[in-house]
Amino acid sequence: MPGLERIWVLLDRIGNPQNSLKIIHVAGTNGKGTVCNIIAKSLEKSGYKTGLFTSPWVTDYREQIQINGEFIPEDIFADYIEKYSQYDATEFELITAIAYKYFFDSNVDYAVIECGMGGAEDSTNAIPTPEIAVITSVSMDHTNFLGDTIEKIAQEKAGIIKNGSKVVLYPNGNINGIFKERCISQNAELFEVQDKGNFHLNDIETAKTALNLLGVDKIADISLPARQEYIGNSVMLDGAHNLSGAQALEKALPKDRKITAVIGMMKDKDVVGYLKIIAPYCTRIITTTVSNPRAMNCDDLKHLAEKYCSDVTAVEKPFDAVKINNYDFLLVCGSFYLAREVRKELL
Repeated sequence: MPGLERIWVLLDRIGNPQNSLKIIHVAGTNGKGTVCNIIAKSLEKSGYKTGLFTSPWVTDYREQIQINGEFIPEDIFADYIEKYSQYDATEFELITAIAYKYFFDSNVDYAVIECGMGGAEDSTNAIPTPEIAVITSVSMDHTNFLGDTIEKIAQEKAGIIKNGSKVVLYPNGNINGIFKERCISQNAELFEVQDKGNFHLNDIETAKTALNLLGVDKIADISLPARQEYIGNSVMLDGAHNLSGAQALEKALPKDRKITAVIGMMKDKDVVGYLKIIAPYCTRIITTTVSNPRAMNCDDLKHLAEKYCSDVTAVEKPFDAVKINNYDFLLVCGSFYLAREVRKELL
């Protein structure tokens, strides 16, 4: 539910903790989690007490709220929930407010905050001017909320650029003009990242640019669950679900292995666009139905995948779909919800 009215009321009632934090605010379509985690881990390694708020979660609900790599403790999280859940707020608005309150109560040096969706109307944006606003890779996603063109989506994400802020801008091609115009109107100082040739290197360079503005020159290595995550040397788990994510995954796929893919996706995504990129690399595809009301049925997904792969079967339950043993290389992809369901089974 886009809009800041509810969370402004909630934050006001808990003392507006966000106004006292040094925030690095990150918006974009792809790479937000990677950039946030690199920044947070690098700040921690440089001696700063660093809060990190990201979504979606994969391994544990509390992983969305961390300080120096430690999840918010269960008892503290439960206490915040008990105190604040009676207010009129969505689930995401509630945990956003809890993150700000927890970081304030814990006296963090910096809070690295990932937008949940969009920018201007995202609940994380109920803040004053951040220390740095970061824009990562922008592409088509959440079009029913953010707009049906890349320009409209960029306008929404540009809403995190506030008056007088410093802005780090990923190399997004022609749409970067939208962010530049916003910087001019907000008297914001712009730092453009030079294109390094691929998504991963560009994400690193984006994080590095932000860190340099904070006086940090040591870049931490990170590995994140369900982001081209290797489990052993024959299984990869990836939660990306849009065209840019598929393009990044395509470059990371082994070209000398026979790939069996277990794919589950949400029906409100560009399923055909995703399959056009990934399915041709697969020797075999198993489609499955993720446990989510928005999920595409495995039979419908199978029908679409058959246009790009000759060996496609449908298995309703994700746990059953990944319980196969006759594969050279197993790719589990298409949704963070799918990754959340099956990751423990794959470990």
